Amino acid sequence: MPKILRRNLPRQLYAHLLERVQQRHISGNQLALMIEWLDTQPEVPSGKWFKKFPGMIVCGENELVKTFLVPGQAPVGKEIHQELAPLR
Repeated sequence: MPKILRRNLPRQLYAHLLERVQQRHISGNQLALMIEWLDTQPEVPSGKWFKKFPGMIVCGENELVKTFLVPGQAPVGKEIHQELAPLR
């Protein structure tokens, strides 16, 4: 299973992600939760997948995050259920 690519994203994809953060008013708190999750180096399935957070849904394909949705929008693919480790 692939791990999510965090560096050297294609320029157009990076611009798309920034645009979605702005358009969908994704908060810094939600992005911080995503980063904490990414820090666990989660494995994701091949193909389309998504991970739900309280205020957003991260959608990806293979090792790439592809877009951000807000609750109420319908993601496509396999849901990732890996939770963050509790803070000590």
